[in-house]
Amino acid sequence: MDDLKAILARPIQVAEQVIKWAEEAQTCRQECLELKSKVERLASLLRQAARADLYERPARRILDDTGRALDKAAALLDRCRARGIVSRVFTIIPAGSFKRTSAQLDNSIGDLTWILRVSNYANANADMDDHIGLPPIAQNEPILFLIWEQIAVLYTGTHDARADAAASVVSLARDNDRYGRLIIEEDGVPPLLRLIKEGRPEGQENAALAIGLLGRDPECVELMVLAGVCTAFSKILKDAPMKVQGMVAWAVSELATNHPKCQDAFMQSNVIRLLVSHLAFETVQEHSKYAVASRMSIHSVFLDKKGGASSSSHHHDASAIGADAGADHAIAGAGIAAKPTTAAGGPTSSSSTGVGTTTASSTSIAAAATAGTIAGTKQQNASLSGTSTRGREFEDEETKAYMKANAARALCQLAMGNAAVCKNITESRALLCFSILLEKGAPDVKYNAALALMEICRVAEQNSDLRRSAFKPTSPAARAVVDQLLRVVQKGEYDENLIPCITSLGCLSRTFRATETRIIGPLVNLLDEREADVSKEAAVALTKFACTENYLHVDHSKAIINAGGAKHLVQLVYFGEQVVQVAALLLVCLVAHNVPDSEDLAQAEILTVLEWASKQSYMVQDPMIDSLLPEAKIRMELYQSRGAKGYYC
Repeated sequence: MDDLKAILARPIQVAEQVIKWAEEAQTCRQECLELKSKVERLASLLRQAARADLYERPARRILDDTGRALDKAAALLDRCRARGIVSRVFTIIPAGSFKRTSAQLDNSIGDLTWILRVSNYANANADMDDHIGLPPIAQNEPILFLIWEQIAVLYTGTHDARADAAASVVSLARDNDRYGRLIIEEDGVPPLLRLIKEGRPEGQENAALAIGLLGRDPECVELMVLAGVCTAFSKILKDAPMKVQGMVAWAVSELATNHPKCQDAFMQSNVIRLLVSHLAFETVQEHSKYAVASRMSIHSVFLDKKGGASSSSHHHDASAIGADAGADHAIAGAGIAAKPTTAAGGPTSSSSTGVGTTTASSTSIAAAATAGTIAGTKQQNASLSGTSTRGREFEDEETKAYMKANAARALCQLAMGNAAVCKNITESRALLCFSILLEKGAPDVKYNAALALMEICRVAEQNSDLRRSAFKPTSPAARAVVDQLLRVVQKGEYDENLIPCITSLGCLSRTFRATETRIIGPLVNLLDEREADVSKEAAVALTKFACTENYLHVDHSKAIINAGGAKHLVQLVYFGEQVVQVAALLLVCLVAHNVPDSEDLAQAEILTVLEWASKQSYMVQDPMIDSLLPEAKIRMELYQSRGAKGYYC
């Protein structure tokens, strides 16, 4: 703004000079006096501008145009000043010069009047409620004027006016990608962020929606991150009305979707911890007891639980999110073992927020959620993770479900392909929350929880450190997750949650021990599913159990055969859709390679299937099948030939 005031000094000086020269004019005196009156008006507006806080982007363009208009007026009036008789005789002033200069001065007056009015919106008269009007500078691009007007109101308007302006920005951002880019280029993000932090709930919600809509490409998201969007969102997620927080969580998911590189920036701003705290609210009873600093040892957690008042102060100082180790230790201390759930043991009732009565099918989750708590109490104190819970219990169930759905969606996008973020999430109580919400949440909450688990499992599949720390078999939170994934797969209902759960189990294939026999059967049953995408995903998941990268691939291949997988795979290879055929054939090759001497494979005539598939050009075009199929045929021929000789002897 100081630079803007410095820029104003020169046009004011030029205007004074023009007024002086107009008074000294000897030729075209009437025209010069008319220009003088307009320049005086312009000088008065420039002085008002010097005392005002102007919306800088259009102000700079207007001042540039005003300076050029004054320079032309000065050059014209300088030719009309008192000079020698010869000079006056030979000075020729075109008739249209005064008209053009007058028109330019009129445009500058209109532009300056507009910028002063919109920059002083909060103190304007009641007539400002009407449309301000199109300034001359925006005649060639009316949409730019509209964007300027709304951003100016965001800078200087009342609370209600700023909320309305944010709603207008939402409409503009929805209409056109170019409009969204113009809003960002014209400095529309800073006042939106200020409105998010300082405005009333309606304005905050509109501003958060606008930010989410503006982040349509990596460049725009990067500009918003540099403008401080992560810090602003962190503040709102810590202490704001829940509906506003839900919209901010949605905006986080949009920005992370369109620019994955911002994931780390959100993590550093504590956004992940705050999102997890919203998932845990009314999902895990006494969830603050799980808010243990991630660097604390299990022993220190145990001492902390015994420490009484000193424990309270220690937790208050902890700034990190709760670790699964804390929950594990509480459950181990209570002597509670996780029990697998069955397809028939679904919840008898559920609430839209993911909180319901404990059923027999969710014993392991309920145990993990309530271990170490005081029976019969539901404290609503401030969360030890730093998020204020004051008043959140009074929100309606729909708003709570909306918050949880968007928090899970945001965590899903933040976790996508980012091992550091996934580690941050899994060190908290998030896995436990996801497992509970996957069973008892509202439909949107269930779906987003399933997607979030799927993305975390995908990263864990490629990252051995994350896999060992987050999904170790002894972890009650990990067992609760597997129980719920398995419950959905066993149930086998074709809905939006089924495929993410199948994918998650496949990605966790290397975490299961040889004694864990309950996973393979439900996946094999889904090979007989009428829906092609379910059969394909089940085949892909089982392939991860049977591939040679899995240390227990032979045991898993035998389990697939024992569960009746051979006959299902034969049907899929022969009669499935093309994508299903390729996925099924890949699994057949792996199973035949791992257990070539299986009598069940011989009875299912797998060798015939392999020979038929080798003649199908579209199948052998897959590089993995092209490399596995010949070896699988050789091994099957070898063992089946021996079996045949022994039989006929």
